[in-house]
Amino acid sequence: MKTRTSFPRTSLPRIYFIDARIASGQYPNTAGLAREYEVSESTISRDIELMRDRLNAPIEYNALNRGYYYTEKTYRLPAGYVSAQDMFALGMVKNLLALYRNTPLYDAAAQLMESITAPLTADNGSRWYEDRVVVPPAPSIILPPNVWETIISALRQNRIITFEYTGIWNNQTEKRRVRPYQLLFDSGVWYLYGYAEERKAARIFSLPRIHHISLTEDRFTLPADFDYRKQDDTSYFGVFAGEKRQKFLIAFYDESAIWVLDRHWAADQKTEESDGGVLIRFSSTQYQKVLEWVLSRGCTAEPLEPQELVKDWKRHITGLRKLAGRR
Repeated sequence: MKTRTSFPRTSLPRIYFIDARIASGQYPNTAGLAREYEVSESTISRDIELMRDRLNAPIEYNALNRGYYYTEKTYRLPAGYVSAQDMFALGMVKNLLALYRNTPLYDAAAQLMESITAPLTADNGSRWYEDRVVVPPAPSIILPPNVWETIISALRQNRIITFEYTGIWNNQTEKRRVRPYQLLFDSGVWYLYGYAEERKAARIFSLPRIHHISLTEDRFTLPADFDYRKQDDTSYFGVFAGEKRQKFLIAFYDESAIWVLDRHWAADQKTEESDGGVLIRFSSTQYQKVLEWVLSRGCTAEPLEPQELVKDWKRHITGLRKLAGRR
């Protein structure tokens, strides 16, 4: 038998996935495995040949059931082909799926990862990372299945969708006709990035605020610059980028002075420490997100530039003072 370095490491998760499906006794075939794992049938065929010819897996094809099976019923692919580092990496990916709990992706992804990782720990039962490396639960929103499924179908087929949408800045519900480009995930919420025909511009829509969605028969051509990641912004505050780039100067004090230095907020970020705190300079098109960021630090953050940000910050503080005065 050849060593594990004689075949691509990138194929290992897929090989253990195939192993789990064959061991289930359901006689999977190349077409079904390729569809489930979203690869080509030729890729699956090469994997099965590798498992049989180079890893000595007892795989045979059953013509009656039109699928593969193990001639040794209790056979499972040994975990020895995977290093401890690989096992830990797969375990970490499985734990990180907790970030997507209550999203349409979670059940399918968790089941897939379980089918991959189960045989890797079959020999010694070691899953120490499940209790020692933990992803705390984060707030999330449960989506109506029809919204997710309709958008996925539209993305796959480049078809236009229509829906009713309630914006965050007003209470009016408007009919939208959108060419969907991408799904974005940020802080527990899914967003749709696409071209809004009514606005004649790209827009971002929060999936929980999408209602009465429909998939039209109209198709569109994906433009070369459709990718959200290609937007010319160099700051890292999640989704929502505006059209105007501004320079920001913000002072952080007390515990926020330490907190802000722990992270990298923008590509052109510059920081200056002093006895009173930390000054951070950067540029960004994400004005609203920066405002929310400053407000989230309470009395330990003070915006200094631009003046628009200072005014909005003071307006919110005045509102808080009035609200506090009611108590």
